Amino acid sequence: MAGNKKERYYDSFVEMSSFSCDAALYLKEILEDYNPDELDAHIEKMHSIEHDGDVSRHTMTKLLAKEFITPIEREDIMALAEQIDQVTDKIEDVLLRLYMFDVREIRTDAIMIADVIVTCTEAMRDALTEFHNFKKSRTLADKIIEINRLEEEGDRMYQSAVRNAFTDGNLDAKTMFSWNTVYDYMEDVCDATEDVADVIEGVIMKNT
Repeated sequence: MAGNKKERYYDSFVEMSSFSCDAALYLKEILEDYNPDELDAHIEKMHSIEHDGDVSRHTMTKLLAKEFITPIEREDIMALAEQIDQVTDKIEDVLLRLYMFDVREIRTDAIMIADVIVTCTEAMRDALTEFHNFKKSRTLADKIIEINRLEEEGDRMYQSAVRNAFTDGNLDAKTMFSWNTVYDYMEDVCDATEDVADVIEGVIMKNT
């Protein structure tokens, strides 16, 4: 994609979103083949993915500090980078809650929401791949709509998952609390991808 200095910012957005996708896929893999005794190793690997995303963001920030002319407003560049970074951070937060609450078994609802998280991050990356062409793109608006649709799907699955946990007579209060919190954090990931879409949409509105 990148053919000049201005394009490097758009490339950085795509690179950062790729780390979000990697984190989402890794979370899904962990849940599908869950072993609580391996969480320490999983957390270390997940943090490595999150750290690589941070490095990408910091590299872009250094570039921004040196350059006077940018393709979009500096505030929008920083806001978009921060929101993408939040997606990866929130995926890591899900894994940390599984560790903190000593979750021993994974519920089917969690795996289903993880599938949506993967799709949300992929849709986010897809939109960011097209973002460099936002003034002329005929597909970017549809990609933003798709992120919004997926976030709504995540909301519905979250509501169902919480209800299933609270109506499961086999769960004690501690386990219900743990899962309610984990589901909250999983929903936050879907919300974060929509936040990215909102920033993109704001940039389009201001520049076209």
